[in-house]
Amino acid sequence: MQPSVEPTRPSDTDDCDPPTSADRKRKLHHVHRSANEASKSTKQQTISDLFSTSQAKHSSPPSKDASGHPQIGTVSPRSKRLKPNPPAASSEASPLSHHGSDAPSVSRSSTTSALPPSKMYHFPSSRTNGSGNNNGSTSNVVDLTGTPSPSPSSPGAKMLRPNFNPNVGAKQLVVKNFKKKPRADPRQYFEQTWNTLQDALSKIFNGVKIDSLEVMYRGVENVCRQGFAPELSSKLKEKCRTYMETQLKKPLLDNAGGDDVEVLKSVLDAWRTWTNEQEDIRRCFMFLDRSYLLPKGDTLQEQAFSLFRTIVCEDSVLRPKIVMGACELVHADRNQQQFDKDLFKDTISMFHDLTIYTNMFEPKLLELSQQFVSQWAAKASSEKGLADYTKSVFALMDKEISRCETFGLDSSTRRDLLALLEQHLVVQQVDRLVNENDVADLLDQNAVSELESVYMLLDSRRLGAKLRPAFEKWIDLTGTAIVFDEKDQDNMVVKLLTLKKQLDTIWRVSFHRDVELGHGLRESFEAFINKSKKTNATWNTDNSKPGEMIAKYVDMLLRGGAKAIPAQLSAVNSIEAERDENEDVFDEDAEINSQLDQVLDLFRFVHGKAVFEAFYKKDLARRLLMGRSASADAERSMLARLKTECGAGFTQNLEQMFKDIELAREEMSSYKSLLEERGEKPSVDLSVNILSASSWPTYPDVPVIVPPEIQQALDKFTVHYKGKHSGRKLDWKHALAHCQIKATFPKGNKELVVSGFQAIVLLLFNNVKTGEHLSYEFLKAETGLPEPELKRTLQSLACAKLRPLTKHPKGRDINPDDKFTYNAAFTHDKYRLKVNQVQLKETKEENKETHERVAADRNFETQAAIVRIMKSRKRIGHAELVAEVINATKKRGVLSVQDIKKNIDRLVDKDYMEREENNEYSYIA
Repeated sequence: MQPSVEPTRPSDTDDCDPPTSADRKRKLHHVHRSANEASKSTKQQTISDLFSTSQAKHSSPPSKDASGHPQIGTVSPRSKRLKPNPPAASSEASPLSHHGSDAPSVSRSSTTSALPPSKMYHFPSSRTNGSGNNNGSTSNVVDLTGTPSPSPSSPGAKMLRPNFNPNVGAKQLVVKNFKKKPRADPRQYFEQTWNTLQDALSKIFNGVKIDSLEVMYRGVENVCRQGFAPELSSKLKEKCRTYMETQLKKPLLDNAGGDDVEVLKSVLDAWRTWTNEQEDIRRCFMFLDRSYLLPKGDTLQEQAFSLFRTIVCEDSVLRPKIVMGACELVHADRNQQQFDKDLFKDTISMFHDLTIYTNMFEPKLLELSQQFVSQWAAKASSEKGLADYTKSVFALMDKEISRCETFGLDSSTRRDLLALLEQHLVVQQVDRLVNENDVADLLDQNAVSELESVYMLLDSRRLGAKLRPAFEKWIDLTGTAIVFDEKDQDNMVVKLLTLKKQLDTIWRVSFHRDVELGHGLRESFEAFINKSKKTNATWNTDNSKPGEMIAKYVDMLLRGGAKAIPAQLSAVNSIEAERDENEDVFDEDAEINSQLDQVLDLFRFVHGKAVFEAFYKKDLARRLLMGRSASADAERSMLARLKTECGAGFTQNLEQMFKDIELAREEMSSYKSLLEERGEKPSVDLSVNILSASSWPTYPDVPVIVPPEIQQALDKFTVHYKGKHSGRKLDWKHALAHCQIKATFPKGNKELVVSGFQAIVLLLFNNVKTGEHLSYEFLKAETGLPEPELKRTLQSLACAKLRPLTKHPKGRDINPDDKFTYNAAFTHDKYRLKVNQVQLKETKEENKETHERVAADRNFETQAAIVRIMKSRKRIGHAELVAEVINATKKRGVLSVQDIKKNIDRLVDKDYMEREENNEYSYIA
């Protein structure tokens, strides 16, 4: 709405004198409002004073109207001189200031508009009395366009109008626009514009290009600004509806009797035409779309989609044709027929745009898919084998899901279609998939990939455990046949290990480490292995022992050979050996291997394999270092069995121990050959075993004073070894040393096999006269041994069965005040005597240390796992490294997270790895 225009009255301006040029040059002075008053009122700005004079004598404050605003002044009906209001006492600048114009400045208001300087401002107000109160309704007009009269004191100044009294208060300023109303009729303009737009729409619908789109846009904008937007929108919608009914839908109905796919193609062509036409329509009616339709939530695009959906797609004749045409495209793809991919893709896009995908197309597609899958499953399960059936099922499922992803079908369609496939192909065919005969055939063929397909198909609906009965039955039948195969008894363990390895591979690869199937694997093995074995002796294979006792039993067999076999077990094997008439010689190695097989059968069901490994490792170290193994082949045979049963990580350190012994022999052979070439004859026949500290049990460093002739030989070998292998460090473990010394006794010479500490003690008696005593303190000072080790050594020499020394006073315990002498009465029937039984017997302290060493070995294994992981990953975060270490060491006992972190810190200190930013580690090659 435009503001009303009210002309000024001539009588209000006739009495004013025309302004002079001197008056125009004079600046106007205004009284401004304070900062607090300006912040309280932002919509209305009052003018405290319009004119000022240097001779103003009025001191009373300006009056206020009823609303509390200061009044500018009133115009008296009588002819009086204008008296200016006194200026406000403030040092701040007035918000209204003169900028060199003849007319005074007026603050901008949202309800006023600027007028030319030649116009008059009208101040409608009621007549006020002398006190400033309104008591009339007569409007007075003040001319604000001229320059205010100069001050009376200035030369040549004219007197103000006598009827202007500036002290009576301000009047509200009302600005009235003098703009003339348009001469054209808005309704007539709307009709003209619509006719133009209607012609443009006809051209668009007929495919004619419109050049004056901007003119159309301006016309729509003007019509909408005049309030005809609703009527324009209604006319446009009706025009589009008429066009669609007559020019788009009618040809489609005429061809509706044809093939469904052809009808679908025609509808897509009409849809493309309609969407292309809408682009020009939206350009012309953009102002209507944004200003009127968009706030209502019904844009031109939505109206266009709605019209096409309701008029074409929801038509009773076209709707089934459209849906079935799309379904026929899917059916052609399933039957490997000619399939128009572009047509199907455009159809799905149209369904999404028109929001008819969910309520029109998807239900019909799922209905037809269910019929197809049901028929396919019944035919495939009856004609194909288990392996071929699973392969075909995966191919079908991949094709169906790929179609959904390629052509943009909804996720709900993909979900429902996958559930439909799994229901008909898996759930309803579960008996076919877990058939015992078919599963047994795959297991006989060791078909890992085919079994994996069967398991994955079942596991898609969490039915993988359904394979357990068929899996367990096959294991029980196969294992029982191996165990009770009398003709191939010698190869029973080999077959069982082969079977176990095969089943482990199937469980790990084919069955994806399924927990339920893993339980079935162990329980079935336990069932057929623990079955009673009917022989002449009463024994069976279900007798399990703790890991420590099994390790000691194995040590007894490997040290003692066939003679250490228990009588009842030996009787059984003797009877088995007598059955072979062609075998004249008793095979001791075969007997030991047979016993080891039985121990290994028990070992399979023993928990805490780390304890078994610790004791077995300690006993193996003693056998290797002291040469106490009955058969080297038996040692390696046992090692191979442990590796097959527990994996390479379990026997890695044990294999390294054998390698160290072999390398030590080669090293000593090379060293002695070198001495012979030089012509040097060593004073001591030295034999050194170079051991890898990480592979052998941990042994404490016991301080001892080595005799000079032995120390000289050790130093010479050290120089040779370091010269040959630079960068290596030799740490001598004298507690593991043993030697052979020739002793001269009055009753005969003997060769004593003693430990290193025993030899050091005995050598101290070489220069002692017969009957001379050596005190405990003297032996302690000369040997440098700690008291526990010295007492143990002296006790083995003076208090055991063989006593080369005599203790004074006699007794079983060693005391600090005891004295020792050379036993001149020592005698024995054998020339070579083993006195070092102290190294072979295990004490309670050693047993305790072995258990403590299990925890220490876990630290070494953890460090090895960390190094392997870092070597393969090169760079890894802390949390991920800890998780992988736990996964790698869980079979042998996992350390706590804090202990793993300590091992990581140790490896960082050893420069195997280093810390990086963001809590990561990097491997140092």
